[in-house]
Amino acid sequence: MLQKTADTSLSPLRLAQAPHRLMFFIGAGNVLLAMLWWALWLVSMRWPQVITIAEPPVPAGWLHAFVMQYLVLPSFIFGFLLTTFPRWMGLPDLSRWHYLPVGAGLMGGQLALLIGACGWDVGFFVGLLMAAAGWTAGLVILGKQLTMEKGATWHARSCFAALVLGWIGLLAFVAFVLGASPMWAMASIKLGTIGLLLPVYVTVAHRMFPFFAGNAVPGYRPWRPLGWLAIVWALLMAHLVLELAHAYAWLWLVDVPLLGASAYALWRWWPRGRMPGLLAVLFIGTAWLPVTFALYSLQSALYATTGVFELGRAPAHALFIGFFGSLLVAMVTRVTQGHSGRPLVMPPVAWFAFAAVQVVAVMRVAAELAPDAHAWHVAAAIGWLVAFLPWVARLGRIYLSPRADGKPG
Repeated sequence: MLQKTADTSLSPLRLAQAPHRLMFFIGAGNVLLAMLWWALWLVSMRWPQVITIAEPPVPAGWLHAFVMQYLVLPSFIFGFLLTTFPRWMGLPDLSRWHYLPVGAGLMGGQLALLIGACGWDVGFFVGLLMAAAGWTAGLVILGKQLTMEKGATWHARSCFAALVLGWIGLLAFVAFVLGASPMWAMASIKLGTIGLLLPVYVTVAHRMFPFFAGNAVPGYRPWRPLGWLAIVWALLMAHLVLELAHAYAWLWLVDVPLLGASAYALWRWWPRGRMPGLLAVLFIGTAWLPVTFALYSLQSALYATTGVFELGRAPAHALFIGFFGSLLVAMVTRVTQGHSGRPLVMPPVAWFAFAAVQVVAVMRVAAELAPDAHAWHVAAAIGWLVAFLPWVARLGRIYLSPRADGKPG
């Protein structure tokens, strides 16, 4: 009698089996494509004799910020929230027809944008429309989940509020491309950072990290008061208002309290006993948050006395590479391991990616004070690609494969 062998073939059809499969696959592709274009652009600016890149329709730095904030990281965010919203609220899982349009908009939008940045002007506008359509579909789907809930899951509402601010920021960038003042683009970038990404990351950390630690460390006592989350939201909105008003000399008034709030939460969340690597990386990555607000506070104080941004973009990149990048590797690895039927451990390529991101973050922060800073920017961009390439390759294979335990999903 012939034994039935397990199916180990790779198939793109499996991407439609679960929202995290599709959206994380798209995010993994987006993160490499976006940084490849940015690395090539930086090389062309520093060493034009080596390579020449077409001038994008908008300033390259603004396009880089837009793509990372509204297409790369949101691909992962929507993948996570489209999976967890129904579970947080006790609702049925979403069908593929809920998340396929979101994925198509974000992946197609980024591809068209980057092609447009290389010379196809029509593609640039098409990319913006696709991104807006994907975002709108995601908001409608998640918003409907909130209306179907009998109670009130505040973490879901917090994430949804941040997504609404992000949607407004995306539309602000579209308005700029259509001819509005450059101030709309600046507002879009600030909304993406402070209104969208930080609240989502902080909310997910507040809900999930103590839960993960409670399951892995004996005697751990979870700490996640909603009052702390409300205070952080208020401070972030105050920071956003001050940034939009260009009141940079006064940012320290809210950034110092944010430094205190983030440091205190990290101290309360950090397990006192031994913890597995897959848990440790969450808290090591979170440690970049108080570092970020320390740098923002120092930047504001220096600006108040000298009128110069002495630290340049160092605080922003401590946030983007250190905090967002580290937790991207940590959370996506954890979700992928668990939802693919694999052990909850950090595989070697994930350790490499996480460690390399720490190096890249330090490199990019230090670049602001280094001679020939542009060369260091190039090195950091290439370092990002080196850090993520093996990890992304492994993720892609997992999402195209059946679950290791034979279960559906």
